[in-house]
Amino acid sequence: MGEGHAAVREGTRQLTYVLAVNEAMRWGLATYPEALLFGEDVAIPGGPYGASRRLHSEFGARVFDTPISETAMLGAGVGAAMRGMRPIVEIMFSDFFLVALDQMVNQAANVRYTSRGRYSCPLTVRSQQAATPGACRQHTHSFEAFFAHVPGLYVGLPSTARDAYEMLRTAIATDDPVVLLESRALYQEKQEFVLDDPVEAIGGARSLHSGDDLTLITWGRMTRDAVTAAERLHDEGVEVDVIDLRWLAPLDFDAVAKSVESTGRVVIAHEANVTGGFGAELAARIAGELFWHLDAPIARVGAGDVPLPAAPVLQASLLPSADAIVDAARRVVDPA
Repeated sequence: MGEGHAAVREGTRQLTYVLAVNEAMRWGLATYPEALLFGEDVAIPGGPYGASRRLHSEFGARVFDTPISETAMLGAGVGAAMRGMRPIVEIMFSDFFLVALDQMVNQAANVRYTSRGRYSCPLTVRSQQAATPGACRQHTHSFEAFFAHVPGLYVGLPSTARDAYEMLRTAIATDDPVVLLESRALYQEKQEFVLDDPVEAIGGARSLHSGDDLTLITWGRMTRDAVTAAERLHDEGVEVDVIDLRWLAPLDFDAVAKSVESTGRVVIAHEANVTGGFGAELAARIAGELFWHLDAPIARVGAGDVPLPAAPVLQASLLPSADAIVDAARRVVDPA
C-alpha cells in the first residue's frame, strides 16, 4: 500500500447499525448450531427494520416467525435456553416487554439461582427503544433502568454500528440472559470496523472524547449528542471526558471513578425521563463513593416527565439534546 495510506485490515467493512446487528446474528447462527432466532416478522419479512434480512433463507427453520405474543416467545426462549439451545429473541418494540415481564424478571433472571446452578439460560433478547419522529408514547419508552435493576440480567445499549455488532456477539456467546436495547434512531448510521476480532468479554465502558474539566456520562443514542456537546464546549475552553457506559449491567464504575477523580465535575445524560432513570443510580453512587472528589453538584439531563407525543416538534421540546447537555455543563463548570 502506498505511502500515506493507512492499512485496512482484512475483514473490515462499513455497515449501518442495523446491518451490523444482522451480521452479528448471522455470526451467531453460523457459530452455534444450537442457536435459534425467532420473533414477530423476523423470518420471511426479515424484521420490521431489516435486522434479520436473509437469515431465514440461509438458516432455514432455525429462524422463524412467532404469533403476536411476547409472553409466548420469551417463555419459549427461557425453556429452549434451559434445554441446551441458544435462542435470540426479538421484541419488536421495548414497550412490548411489559406484557411478558414475568418471563424475564421471575424466570430468565433466576434460572441459575433456582436450579442451584444446574441450569443456565443463554438467552439473548434484542429490542429497540426510545423516540423517533411520529412514534407516540406506546412506542417511545426507555426501559434500561428497569432491567438494570433486576439481578441476573445483563443489560447493554449499543451506541454505534461497531458496538451493535460486538455487543450482540458477546450476548450470544454468554451463558446467562442478556437484554440488548438498540436505538432505531441510529439504525442507518454507518461505521467502518473489523468483523473478525475476538469476541469481547461482557462489560466495559468506552471513552469517546478526552478532557479534564468535566465528566459526561451517557449511553445509547445520547452518545451522539454528548460528543457534539463536548466539541462545542471545547470551543468555549471546557475539556470534556465523554464516557459511553455501553453496559449498565455489569456497570464499569471503575471507568466512571477514574474520570470523576480527575475532573471533579459530572453531567449524566440519558434519553429516558429523568425521574427514576439510571442516571439517578449513577449520581447516588458517585455522591456516595466519590463525594470528596466533587467540586460541584452532579447534573442530570433527560427527557421530560410526561408522555411523549408523536409530533416531531413536540418531541424535540421534551427530549434531551446537545443544547441541554451544554447548558448543564456550563452550570456545573461555572455555577455563578
